[in-house]
Amino acid sequence: MTALPASGRAWHLAARPHGWPEPGDVALREVPVTEPGEGRILVRNLHFSVDPYMRGRMNDVKSYAPPYVLNQPMDGGAVGEVIASRAEGFEVGDHVLHGLGWREYAEFPAGRGTKVDASLAPLSAYLGVLGMTGLTAYAGLFEVASFKEGDAVFVSGAAGAVGSQVGQLARIKGASRVIGSAGSDAKVKLLVEEYGFDAAFNYKNGPVKDQLKEAAPDGIDVYFDNVGGDHLEAALSSFNLHGRATICGMIAQYNSTEPSPAPRNLALVIGKRLRLQGMLVGDHFALQPQFVKDVAGWLASGELKYHETVVEGIENGFDAFLGVLRGENTGKMIVTLNG
Repeated sequence: MTALPASGRAWHLAARPHGWPEPGDVALREVPVTEPGEGRILVRNLHFSVDPYMRGRMNDVKSYAPPYVLNQPMDGGAVGEVIASRAEGFEVGDHVLHGLGWREYAEFPAGRGTKVDASLAPLSAYLGVLGMTGLTAYAGLFEVASFKEGDAVFVSGAAGAVGSQVGQLARIKGASRVIGSAGSDAKVKLLVEEYGFDAAFNYKNGPVKDQLKEAAPDGIDVYFDNVGGDHLEAALSSFNLHGRATICGMIAQYNSTEPSPAPRNLALVIGKRLRLQGMLVGDHFALQPQFVKDVAGWLASGELKYHETVVEGIENGFDAFLGVLRGENTGKMIVTLNG
């Protein structure tokens, strides 16, 4: 058997951020690499995911995901190659999806990993379009928002990993109109020309409320919220009767140190009989088989497209995370580790 490395690097949370995370809040440290115990595997990570929800885990507050522990490696989605195994069903060379990202090597019980097939899709896709972000889009649109053919759909953060998939799924399933917001003119062009959105706008170019009304003159029936703040306020204003919103994320507020004033028009929920529902992807794993079947088919047919923003090297992992919070990614942000 090939000799195992003695150590590898892992990102640790060194301090709780106040507002925007700073370089001093994290540290890239060497940690020992150990042989796997009985029923466990050792994986060399090839790609790991950085996601907006990780900002909340840096705070020491009770939430749906436990906070990161100070001076311990952070975690998140990752895919890698088994380099040592003492678990039945896992061989050296297998590719595994698991939850111990932010590090070069991960040793864990085999039951916490899922084998993935690199011949069906690039391995990084299992962190995005075929992974939890993809399932978030699928479940959030079809199950949480109760999408039906003919609905007009508005997506905020529409060029991101989740938002870009939501808009395309709505188009594929017969939306009457799909509108997206994004943070640059280049992203707006991508939404319309490649992803097939009917309209899109740059939220930096003017009030979101005004731009949405222009893009959706007949109103909207579904809003998929990745941003919160003024985007949610605008959606409430544009909703038709019995509109539904999936509240998936509120990236506009993740680094705020003061409460957000918006939405200031929440009373519209009453007269319009709106439904606003928060979602966590972990509540929807029962949809996984149908999700994989549907999305794999749409990828194969070319109906569904995706982009990734790839940052090379574990040493650049924190910068990649900050890039997600700033909206610098197009599609899924992936950190690829140098082999």
